[in-house]
Amino acid sequence: MDDVTTIENPVFKPSNQDSVVKPAMLSHGTMQCYNLTETRKFYEEFLGLECVRQGKPAIFVRCGTKFHIVAVQAGNSLKPAHLHNHWGLEVGSRAEVDRVHKAAQELKDKYKIATILDPALGHGVYSFYMEDLDHNWWEVLYYDGFQHDDAFDFGDRFAMDANPVAEDLSEERTRR
Repeated sequence: MDDVTTIENPVFKPSNQDSVVKPAMLSHGTMQCYNLTETRKFYEEFLGLECVRQGKPAIFVRCGTKFHIVAVQAGNSLKPAHLHNHWGLEVGSRAEVDRVHKAAQELKDKYKIATILDPALGHGVYSFYMEDLDHNWWEVLYYDGFQHDDAFDFGDRFAMDANPVAEDLSEERTRR
């Protein structure tokens, strides 16, 4: 394999020159949905996300940054996601988290929201989780700052040899 990396797009400025892949950004992720029409309605009307249909079985979904989600219609082949596999939406205050939580409860039937957990403090944010009509999980959260930058600026909090125990989420979620 050639050790020379050719970058034709001047926008690409890889941050890790020692890696095999030299990405400029994390561009997208994917999730499944039962029905693009119903899902898009929830994403646009409830979550406030921007959607475009870029393929017969898929819509691209974004909010703000240079990252998007591709929602692929899987129909009855859909595999429900777990709470740990969720998408975070940051809002401007704790009061806004509470307002959206109340709205989710009021609009649960209209948008087929399956589960709504209570707001709580956890992992440095005030948030609540909800499971949408496609069994995808969303966290609506408030963080005093910009979590994306702070998490990486602060660096590792735990050594990689620390034994992670998925069942022990006491640090991750503290009920108010």
